[in-house]
Amino acid sequence: MSLVVPPYPPPRYTADEPQVSAWLKRADQPPDYETPGVKYHYLANQQATDGDYGLYRVDIGPAGGGPGPHFHRAMSEAFFVLSGTMKLYDGSEWVDGHPRDFLYVPPGGVHGFRNEADEPASILMLFAPGAPREAYFEG
Repeated sequence: MSLVVPPYPPPRYTADEPQVSAWLKRADQPPDYETPGVKYHYLANQQATDGDYGLYRVDIGPAGGGPGPHFHRAMSEAFFVLSGTMKLYDGSEWVDGHPRDFLYVPPGGVHGFRNEADEPASILMLFAPGAPREAYFEG
């Protein structure tokens, strides 16, 4: 029996030698945008990843709310709870998301999130492909 390995995508970097192009964003840097009760950290936005994905850390204060059920046509979205308890809408019901819980939402999937707890909560949000989410956050 042979193992079938799916093909890798075509190379996107074709130079002969590697380059020094990595960058680090420290955890103690101030948020990129802040509203009352919510801090947005633009970890790797569309511009930084050349549209591959967008990764954001969102810190929401106690009973800080969040968007209701909605969907995206052009991108998937994923949530990873870092701390606190986050209400996550999985398309059928609101469930409690606890640290290390993960929710994946494909394009067209109804979802939402909010912090109803009396303690702060923090999540990672991943969008793929990357989209200019900053305008939405700063709306």
